[in-house]
Amino acid sequence: MLNYIIYRIGQFLALSLPLKMAYAVAVFISDVRYAFAGKDKRIVTENLKAIFPELPDEKIKQIRLHVFRNFAKYLVDFFRFSVINKQYIAEKIKLDNIRIFDRALKKDKGVIVVTGHIGNWELGGVVIAALDYPFWVVALKHKHPKVNDFFDSQRESKGMKVIPFGNAVRQCLRALRQNQMVALVADRNFGERGVLIELFGKKVSFPEGPAALALKTGSPIVPGFMTRNKDNTFTLKIEEPIEINPSGDYKKDAAAIMERYKTVLEDYIRKYPDQWYMFKKFWGENKS
Repeated sequence: MLNYIIYRIGQFLALSLPLKMAYAVAVFISDVRYAFAGKDKRIVTENLKAIFPELPDEKIKQIRLHVFRNFAKYLVDFFRFSVINKQYIAEKIKLDNIRIFDRALKKDKGVIVVTGHIGNWELGGVVIAALDYPFWVVALKHKHPKVNDFFDSQRESKGMKVIPFGNAVRQCLRALRQNQMVALVADRNFGERGVLIELFGKKVSFPEGPAALALKTGSPIVPGFMTRNKDNTFTLKIEEPIEINPSGDYKKDAAAIMERYKTVLEDYIRKYPDQWYMFKKFWGENKS
């Protein structure tokens, strides 16, 4: 219940204050929390050192501080979904290769969109839906129903539809067979099943879902990321589709597909380490 009240207060402030001031307040609160967040700082440091073993400690600390500050801004943007419209998109968001979605949908097999906990993936989904694409997202349910309803109402405010994680396969298949788009955050395994692959040279359990859906439906996988620019505008970058050419050997085909979207995720994490919001120990754990 306390979390729900905090989120509602955050939403009130984010909508009441000018955006620049809302960001400043969020960063101030983040800096106060940062001073006492010993466990989270240790985890983020471990994750960053796994990516950049060559960087000195001072540089890692600088990136770490910006991880916390950027996440605070991410929450402000999440709370402000109600103000998003096509004018906001035109002014604040650069759309890079968005027409790749149109080409992919012409195949009439739906589209599997993969992203990571990078930038503002939630805002990316809302923007895509606001641009009138038929967009579904698989989301982890919050343990508190009121908080979960609040999060889902924010996500669905501009037409994005939510599929609860846990029993998502049937709904994902239905959406794809209706030539709609299904988005999955693919840089962390939240389920019981995962496949061990190498990320930045270290073994980690990766979600098999995007590859499994692609092999089941023939849907192309399209990586997409919403990243924050230095002036607090955003770039929504859509990458070329990962085409599916199955050989009939499921394990081999799934591994090949995962390797391809893993490489894209690796590139974005390396490019935007201060926008990769991974506050859980990443390497050495096979699930949440």
